[in-house]
Amino acid sequence: MTPTTVMEIGRGAMETALLVAAPMFIAALATGLIISIFQAATQINEATLSFVPKLLVMFLTLLLAGPWMITTLTDYIRRLFEAIPTLIG
Repeated sequence: MTPTTVMEIGRGAMETALLVAAPMFIAALATGLIISIFQAATQINEATLSFVPKLLVMFLTLLLAGPWMITTLTDYIRRLFEAIPTLIG
């Protein structure tokens, strides 16, 4: 296994991890932004106010994007396992 191969595997793993985590990150970012605007407009400075909506949005995002996330991870791992003979020899 060459250093180039190791770098390609690492890059693929990082790309897959970012791709799978992106829906959750975007949902949390959008929810946090909306809650922050609401808090600034109403001058409510309650830290727990943003926790419950973020938790609900993250749960809904996981329900909606979960199957796609699992499929993406499974495809990457399957490709990695199928490439083992070529990586070793």
